Amino acid sequence: MTNEELWNKVLSEVELAVSRASFATWFKDTSIADNVDGVVTIAVPNGFSKEWLENKYNKFILKSLRSASTNAKSIQYIIKPPAYVKHRGSKLYFDNFLGQQKSPYEGQLEFKEFQADPKTNLNPKYTFETFIVGSFNELAHAAAISVLKNPGKVYNPLFIYGGSGLGKTHLLQAIGNGLIIKNPSAKIRYITSEKFSNEIVNFIQQNTLHTFKEKYRDCNLLIVDDVQFFSGKARTQEEFFHTFNTLHESGNQVVFSSDRPPKSIPDIEDRLRSRLEAGVIIDISEPEYESRLAILKSKVNEKNIDISDDILEVIASTVQTNIRELEGALNMIHIQTSHMQKKLNIDETKSILQKIIKPKSSITQNQIIRIVSEYYDIPEKSIFERTRKTDVVLPRQIAMYLIREDLQGSYPSIGEKFGGRDHTTAIHAYEKIKKDLKKNIKIEEDIRSIRQKYNVS
Repeated sequence: MTNEELWNKVLSEVELAVSRASFATWFKDTSIADNVDGVVTIAVPNGFSKEWLENKYNKFILKSLRSASTNAKSIQYIIKPPAYVKHRGSKLYFDNFLGQQKSPYEGQLEFKEFQADPKTNLNPKYTFETFIVGSFNELAHAAAISVLKNPGKVYNPLFIYGGSGLGKTHLLQAIGNGLIIKNPSAKIRYITSEKFSNEIVNFIQQNTLHTFKEKYRDCNLLIVDDVQFFSGKARTQEEFFHTFNTLHESGNQVVFSSDRPPKSIPDIEDRLRSRLEAGVIIDISEPEYESRLAILKSKVNEKNIDISDDILEVIASTVQTNIRELEGALNMIHIQTSHMQKKLNIDETKSILQKIIKPKSSITQNQIIRIVSEYYDIPEKSIFERTRKTDVVLPRQIAMYLIREDLQGSYPSIGEKFGGRDHTTAIHAYEKIKKDLKKNIKIEEDIRSIRQKYNVS
């Protein structure tokens, strides 16, 4: 029996004993590298897999090896990235397991995705081990780890919000995948709010709403992504309200994500909003330069591609919005490198990035004032009036702050723009909003929404 045949026999036993997500996460890209005098050397793709196989599955693997080969006496593990593993005993097995039609190691780089587990809807690629922690997300990460350690007992519910492409889904699903490893018998369900709503409609039409309730109300962990889409859907909100109550009262964990905090989600019933706010609410902001660079280096290692540090630094400096755009830029640079069959220099990299990165709009002071007035639903002319009405003062101060922050307007020019006021008024407005941003979630969300309207990030 060859090493490949032996390892595939072991994998067939392992697959029956562990969840699909765990199997795909920890056993993909593994193989028997050597088998000498009863010592079986197993090659694994990284240190995370090595640690988990040694600590969690070693006894089971050895038992499976011995049942398939009487010569097997002991196991040792070595780290060999997939590109350097010449005899990948698990390759054919995982091609069938994941339904792949060709090897991801052949031809040009293929950015592959794992399939989601149909029972949990979790994607096994989303783990804490592959989540890059920086100052922009460290609080959310710490809260997620705490939930994994004590599900249903701390931070229940956990509500994480932030802009698109910042890693919210990764973090939420990492909790689920971590709980599967910790407790394989746990009932876990990940779902987007849109799919949740669609399922309710389907079950109502089929007169089988009781089946829907059974599906979601006995979960040990329910993860609902993008709950802002519950807005305006009264029946969905009602069913989810009762689902949440059932889970929470039973001590089961609920985790949410959204692009905004609960207070800023429109058309949500007060009783549901109070449930969303009942635990802990944490935001994920945009990654700073150091985190962007760390993320890029992690992606390079994960995909096993050759891009120099100075090129990664150019990407990290140029793409300043979110993780998804960072990875998209990295993919583009790699494709161009492969196509040209040479390493790109810094100028070539900058030229490519300029073509794919959406430029910031050339917003003007007048446009900012108009957008702020429309956002707060006040007449544009009132923002210039010398009034101390709260519904006018706040929009005026925010407009002054944005002109200073995003257009680098001078304080005297800002004061003059707003009805010939003294420059000290502009300074006061800027400092006040800057201070309020640190403690007032509503103002933070308002400014984020206003900026989205003129694409300044």
